[in-house]
Amino acid sequence: MKLRIFTEPQQGATYDDLLAVAQATERLGFDAFFRSDHYLRIGAGDPGPGSTDAWLTLAALARETSRIRLGTLVSPATFRLPGPLAISVAQVDQMSGGRVELGLGTGWFDQEHTAYGIPFPPVGERFGRFEEQLEIIQGLWTAEKSYSFEGRYYRLVDSPALPKPVQRPHPPIIIGGTGAKRTPRLVAAFADEYNVPFRTLSDTGEAYDRVREATAETGRTVILSAAQTVCVGRDQAELDRRAVAIGQDLAGLREGGLAGTPAEVVDKIGRFGELGAERVYLQVMDLSDLEHLELIAAEVLPHV
Repeated sequence: MKLRIFTEPQQGATYDDLLAVAQATERLGFDAFFRSDHYLRIGAGDPGPGSTDAWLTLAALARETSRIRLGTLVSPATFRLPGPLAISVAQVDQMSGGRVELGLGTGWFDQEHTAYGIPFPPVGERFGRFEEQLEIIQGLWTAEKSYSFEGRYYRLVDSPALPKPVQRPHPPIIIGGTGAKRTPRLVAAFADEYNVPFRTLSDTGEAYDRVREATAETGRTVILSAAQTVCVGRDQAELDRRAVAIGQDLAGLREGGLAGTPAEVVDKIGRFGELGAERVYLQVMDLSDLEHLELIAAEVLPHV
């Protein structure tokens, strides 16, 4: 099982905050540093310095780290055109020496679109654009010469399909969500990894089964992963302090996340492993608490 650190900078974090967490992620032996791709705080509260751009952040971190994987969970298809996104991700892949992964989704948070003038079409159109973007991005990365595409939402004519990423045939593509029909179909067609975010063990297992059924029809296999909010403490006082710091109910975190003593968290990660998960993204909400990462690295990571 690989453990990956997953951050939510839109809740209030500077680039320097993210750099500190990313460098701790690498130093402590975690597999990867991922971040969300949002432009607006989710929920009430102090927005702090505001959000930062995901791919600008990852480009900078590509030059400040040397081992960890880097990626988004997930970039909304509404934020960027597929051609420029393919260029950005390929460039960051080059800058990192081939360590980038692209998590891509439909987009869901309408308020951030309204706040920054980003069109937010109905869900059916968002899925249609998402599917075309998946095909275009893969096509641009893998085309031997020029690339053209004619779809309902996008048209590309004789693109040079450059630059190319370092990773061949292309950087891994991650698709997440728990949709019962469209998501498994898109995973089976395009994804290298399928992620179930913030669901119970039972719901996660059911989602994995749907994707296994879909991929069996296409003859492809994908890595299965999960994302869970993490809150670990050596004792009750430490757990309570960390839960309060992120504004979460500890009982709810124990039920719907990865919360408890190191032994409790190791046990629950193992149960995700029994479902088939090979990676768990640890959603770290308090980016100033690097001691939290150190505890997880010392007392959870070696046992999973």
